[in-house]
Amino acid sequence: MENLQQKTILFIRDVIISVAIVGIILAALWGYTGQFPHTPMVVVTSESMMHHNAPFGKIGTIDPGDLVLVKKVYSKNDVITRGNESHPMTKHRTYGDYGDVIIYYPMGNKKRTPIIHRAICWIEKNDGTYDVEEYGIHNAKEITIPQLHLYNYKPANSGFITKGDNNEYPDQLPNGGICPQPVKPKWIIGKARGELPWFGLIKLMIYGNDHGYEGDDAVKIGNAVAPKDEWICLGISLVIIIVLPSIWDAYNFFKNRKSKELRL
Repeated sequence: MENLQQKTILFIRDVIISVAIVGIILAALWGYTGQFPHTPMVVVTSESMMHHNAPFGKIGTIDPGDLVLVKKVYSKNDVITRGNESHPMTKHRTYGDYGDVIIYYPMGNKKRTPIIHRAICWIEKNDGTYDVEEYGIHNAKEITIPQLHLYNYKPANSGFITKGDNNEYPDQLPNGGICPQPVKPKWIIGKARGELPWFGLIKLMIYGNDHGYEGDDAVKIGNAVAPKDEWICLGISLVIIIVLPSIWDAYNFFKNRKSKELRL
């Protein structure tokens, strides 16, 4: 009876410690991102931010199945834009290119899937004219930036022009774009800061990412599609985290059991 009580106490202690560790981690994530009570992380579902010259496992870039931390944005000044691709206006690099990557609701519609793309430039709408500092445009009646496939663009509001690193066209194409108008700061959920690669694939195996990746090395497991090397890295990580400790525990259990039998 006493042995059973000790085991029960040890079990309760382990549960409390586990819950406390999870609580501390969540508190740290919420404290850093400022997203409480909303989730501090998002799962990347598409290939729009991929860099095809990324190393094996694609660490450091944003790829299908990555878990990305989302740090709260309070104003447009919290976001650093990239500017001209050949002449960036900043030395600030994130995820393989210059400037910040933001997560936003297209046209501010919270019923739509959030987009995670890079902030390229800020368009300032004045009374009948526009300014785009990153491209040297001032007091223009319309915006033309050939590099971004924007011609005679007349947006209805100020905001960010955004684009996936793996996309040719920006999100703000007037006809058929993901988000026809520049992204207002109030539409932004946050900016990407840090990542946990591959582990979001576990969620996507259940919920899916239809057409999320269509490369030659695409592998589908469950409902998730991702590059082959990401699946390999996820498998290795799960073996290290789950399988090896379980084998070690089993080894110690049978070792102790054998020692007791020998003593008897």
